Amino acid sequence: MNVANTALNRSSPKHTAPNHTSTRDLSMLALGVTVVLWASAFVGIRAITDSFSPGAMALGRLSCGAVVMTVIAWPRRTPLPTGRTLGLVIVYGLAWFAAYNVALNAGEVRIDAGTAALLVNIGPLLIALVAGVIFSEGFPKPLVAGILIAFAGVALIAFGGDSRSDTDLIGTGLCVLAALLYAVGVLVQKSVLRTMSALTVTWCGCLIGTVACLPFAPALFGELSTANTGDISILIYLGVFPTAIAFTTFSYALGRLNAGTTSATTYLVPPTAILISWALLSETPTQVALVGGAMCLVGVAITRVRSKVLPPDPEAGQSRSA
Repeated sequence: MNVANTALNRSSPKHTAPNHTSTRDLSMLALGVTVVLWASAFVGIRAITDSFSPGAMALGRLSCGAVVMTVIAWPRRTPLPTGRTLGLVIVYGLAWFAAYNVALNAGEVRIDAGTAALLVNIGPLLIALVAGVIFSEGFPKPLVAGILIAFAGVALIAFGGDSRSDTDLIGTGLCVLAALLYAVGVLVQKSVLRTMSALTVTWCGCLIGTVACLPFAPALFGELSTANTGDISILIYLGVFPTAIAFTTFSYALGRLNAGTTSATTYLVPPTAILISWALLSETPTQVALVGGAMCLVGVAITRVRSKVLPPDPEAGQSRSA
């Protein structure tokens, strides 16, 4: 943890967003692509939970992503990470690519795609919490208020559902775990992007995630033999688009914008996922889950509010000095 903290502290002050309008516009376009593809991933995962177990699905998705990224990144012959950077790459590869995918897949076995997307997007809130502790940013009133509101929303989603409350509670816990892993991935990857390109970052993440999920290979091979063509196509889609492409576009933007701006745009993922799941799977979260999800998003938004510091009053200063 100390190594990660040191690297993050070194990188944060030096990083500034590009001043060129074209680059800034391209970053926002990249984030738009990320939002749509990540939203579709929640729906795609939900659609094939009957054919693939969580671990096997993660391995299939990551291996497809690794193949695509190898084809794209290998010809560029970018230098591979070493030393401290390699350690950080391994951390986000295990946390964000491997563990995150398994936890999210397992969560979506139990809850719908829209609710899962709402829960995972408390990740930016967790990022604020970690930054408050590690970087001594403190806990201002807006942050504390946002925390209380967001986690009250999580409680509503967990306990205010239908008769499957026990199952929903398990799924909620798994998606919250996925949100924590997402936060770790963003914080660590932000540091790595100081010395590595978005392509290389995604490529290494896919490779590490694939290796970590190899114990699920027997299950994947067995499930591929019984899955229908449509579900296999969705699994390949998850590997190519929400993984290889979307993680690259997100990393591209994260390397050019601050982490808060980048992660804030993912608030658009839940409503997009709900719309897609309603259109393709005919499922929506319960009304209580929608209220809880809205509370999560409002809570995270409140944490972004900064207390205004008023400039000193010159006249007041003169009266005191007199």
